[in-house]
Amino acid sequence: MSAAEAGGVFRRARGRTLDAFPSEKEREWKGPFYFIQGADPQFGLMKAWSTGNCDSGGDEWGQEIRLTEQAVQAVNKLKPRPRFFVLCGDLIHAMPGTPWRKEQTADLQRVLARLDSDIPLVLVSGNHDLGNAPTPETVAEFQRTWGDDYFSFWVGGVLCLVLNSQFWYDASRCPALKQAQDQWLDQQLSVAGQRECQHAIVFQHIPLFLQSIDEDDDYFNLTKSVRREVADKLVRADDETKAIQLKSANTGIGFPSLSPSRTVPFSVIPARGWSRLRWALSVKHTLDCRDLVGVTAVFSGHYHRNAGGTYQNLDMVVSSAIGCQLGQDTHGLRVVVVTAEKIVHRYYSLDELSEKGIEDDLMGLMKEK
Repeated sequence: MSAAEAGGVFRRARGRTLDAFPSEKEREWKGPFYFIQGADPQFGLMKAWSTGNCDSGGDEWGQEIRLTEQAVQAVNKLKPRPRFFVLCGDLIHAMPGTPWRKEQTADLQRVLARLDSDIPLVLVSGNHDLGNAPTPETVAEFQRTWGDDYFSFWVGGVLCLVLNSQFWYDASRCPALKQAQDQWLDQQLSVAGQRECQHAIVFQHIPLFLQSIDEDDDYFNLTKSVRREVADKLVRADDETKAIQLKSANTGIGFPSLSPSRTVPFSVIPARGWSRLRWALSVKHTLDCRDLVGVTAVFSGHYHRNAGGTYQNLDMVVSSAIGCQLGQDTHGLRVVVVTAEKIVHRYYSLDELSEKGIEDDLMGLMKEK
């Protein structure tokens, strides 16, 4: 069953965008909302891991089917409905060109087709979906089966960027594709500044880092040089970005005084930026740079455990798996609440979310104006 044959539930990313959300209507902030993040259903890994044969094992995936069915049922029960449900990669375990790939794909598509049609499904590519060293052929296969490997969409005034992190892991067999994504990402980040998005959020499979930007290289993170380059791009901390200093002692432009001095990238202040700055300063008396530019959070999987850290104003969120656990966490999903000022998230076991739903304190955040 192809994605198109499954009724479009998981084939909404085309032309580098997601048609589930009309972009012009969704660019305006209308109030808090929430979405659900999951990662690594990875049909076949539980059997392969249990037998110690992760390379060529994985000939059974009944446990993953049941867990993913439970995840879909839990999401379907939530009221109000989440704005979308995102799966951050490793949809199946079988690598390109290996046995059981077709069968695992068909079973996962069948389970995902049961998601409420009013909850858009956002699919992110992982290393098992593309191969550790992707090729133009494996990327094209993913696109035919699941949709674009990188794309953007607006929802409720928030710009969401879905990225192919495998290009940053090993693009030796597809350098032109990596270059195309890098150029596209630069354009998207420029749009984020010009359009005055409330937040910008990234979804990818491999975390930039697990706990710290300076941690050692590992199978589960990007290399130090790559992760810092990408992180700096996302927070707009590029040395090439022209900056201005706004200081409490001498603003010279009629702004209220600031307690600390703050740096704002001049090149990304929107056309209406000065009036927006004046409003922000008069209301807050300090300037939160995230009001103007930069990605607020990166959500990922790959680690099969919960982890995360911060770099400047960027939150790196690593969620454990729907499928096989490699640590002490439970099979689960993450609830993410987006308010005007912040993004709050909490990991729930599948049992907790199925039986109890979302806790009152998170629901309360969605009532804020």
